[in-house]
Amino acid sequence: MSSRARIAIVAAAVVALVVAFVIASGSGDDDSSKKTTADTAAAVTPAPAATATDTGAATTPETTTTTAAPAAPQVPVIKVVDAKPQGGVKRITFTKGETIRFKVQSDTTDEIHFHGYDVHEDVKAGGTATFSVPAKIEGRFVVELEDHETQIAEVEVDPS
Repeated sequence: MSSRARIAIVAAAVVALVVAFVIASGSGDDDSSKKTTADTAAAVTPAPAATATDTGAATTPETTTTTAAPAAPQVPVIKVVDAKPQGGVKRITFTKGETIRFKVQSDTTDEIHFHGYDVHEDVKAGGTATFSVPAKIEGRFVVELEDHETQIAEVEVDPS
């Protein structure tokens, strides 16, 4: 059998499997759960067709599965313009046991002080300071430009 004939047989088998899957998954009463053949075909990636070696023997293709990684959590960004928080004091909330993560982008050189947790980070004009601290203490805590004595954020840590 030629390699073209084998490819055609494999392609026909894949189409038959897709159609069978669509028919089987369309048995529910809820129209929103039904998928069209085009939707299912786009979601199913067929394995590559078997290929022939110089001896005429067919090799079996490997099947691979790709799983999307979970999205990384959004890290809040506090923007400082002219030594003031853009849009006002930013309020960010975490739960005890999580990791408190936020960034400060500043056009002003200063020290960023995360009170309560007593964490300090220097930021240069045009730079970014990044905070990553285990949320061990419950309560509300001020984040400020230390030298300017300006509050830029309030971090709240709720009980777990």
